[in-house]
Amino acid sequence: MGRPGKWRDGTGTLLAGEDPIPLEIAASYRARRRGLLGRDGIEGALLITPTNSIHTFGMRFAIDVAYLDRNLTVLDVVTMRPGRLGMLRPRGRHVLEAEGGAMAGWGLWKGARVTVVPTRAA
Repeated sequence: MGRPGKWRDGTGTLLAGEDPIPLEIAASYRARRRGLLGRDGIEGALLITPTNSIHTFGMRFAIDVAYLDRNLTVLDVVTMRPGRLGMLRPRGRHVLEAEGGAMAGWGLWKGARVTVVPTRAA
């Protein structure tokens, strides 16, 4: 399910290469606002949707940020240190966040396409 019609907070799997990546999904206002604030790290990635910009004010670690369009194609990948304001991406609809350096290891670069498989509620 690469593009669910309605995103919901929860978990899932990110498919960006050969290995599946654990994923958290932040779709509600509250979850998007919290993001990675107050954490010391993340296992896998966080998908924030909908959004086309982020900041790292109050973050404790550097993060990789992948801006995605509506088809989950990567528009850009940047590494941001704490205390920075990301640039607005007009075509962006979603943002993936992960610990700094993780996305290069996953083979995530501009033009790549990812798939999101949400975990089904029991």
